[in-house]
Amino acid sequence: MAEYICLVNKDTLIIKPPKKSPCFLRTIVLLFAMVCGVYICTICLKQINTVTKMKFQKIQVIERPSPDSNIITELESQIPSLHYPKPETFSRGECTQNPVRFFAILSMQRSGSGWFETLLNSHINVSSNGEIFSVMARRKNISTIIQTLEKVYNLDWFTSASKNECSAAVGFKWMLNQQGLMEHHKEIVEYFNHRGVSAIFLFRRNLLRRMVSVLANSYDRYAKLLNGTHKSHVHSQEEAAALSSYKPMINSTSLISDLKEVEMAAVEALEYFNSTRHMVLYYEDLVTDYTKLKDVQEFLGLPQMKLTSRQVKIHKGSLSDFVKNWDDVNKTLNGTEYESFLRADY
Repeated sequence: MAEYICLVNKDTLIIKPPKKSPCFLRTIVLLFAMVCGVYICTICLKQINTVTKMKFQKIQVIERPSPDSNIITELESQIPSLHYPKPETFSRGECTQNPVRFFAILSMQRSGSGWFETLLNSHINVSSNGEIFSVMARRKNISTIIQTLEKVYNLDWFTSASKNECSAAVGFKWMLNQQGLMEHHKEIVEYFNHRGVSAIFLFRRNLLRRMVSVLANSYDRYAKLLNGTHKSHVHSQEEAAALSSYKPMINSTSLISDLKEVEMAAVEALEYFNSTRHMVLYYEDLVTDYTKLKDVQEFLGLPQMKLTSRQVKIHKGSLSDFVKNWDDVNKTLNGTEYESFLRADY
């Protein structure tokens, strides 16, 4: 590179070195930025992997940002959320032009799904048809599952909850541990997305209370405490008192692992059905916050109504009154991530 020669006067000759080219400095800055970018991406990936392993207790419903209206219109055109069923067994008559939305309640036994379903069915336009897949023949393979779903969503499924002609939302409840749902989740997710079925997840935060309810209900299947009959749900305080008189013994040795197993079943279900249109509810929130029921009606596109149920809570009050070996359970969970289950009430 040529040097810069400057003549100051006749007797002085100054030779200045050339200025450094900025190209070299730019290259250094670019390399530094690339290294930083790779490092940041690596950290983000590790954080994402950690989040996917979250615990059931930390699952939260996050408000989605409102997308552009054009995007909403485009998505709705791809997923048919409004349907106009044409039943084979009856005519919808004047309600032929009334649109119907499809839904499925995905839950676990003794998590409030029965009570929640009675609330939905108190709406004049909702038909929630119960635990239809409790019958093995309907879920023995994906073909029978799809056939059953088609019959329900075509309004050709009749139960005491069916509103038939003028249903605005039709669905059922499906337990996570019933064979078929998790085994064929890929095909079912594809069906839900293709047919525009909305999933309503209903979980129970206090899994210890759920366990007590499960054990008590299992005992009553054989003991039949209510005058020789078994009831999973009751409609009077007297019946609730009779069923809650039985105090189950909880296996404290496997208690923590049993609670973890239920947690992971819920997390797995949410991961499988994440691509569907869905909402997550908790039994405790429904009990204490009536606005949650308004959110459900809005989610299903229903006119707002006051929802009611005749069901009465069975185990009401401190859990220590309903567990035979409470001291062992208390000692096992104290100091663990499940300690709050010992005191929670609503």
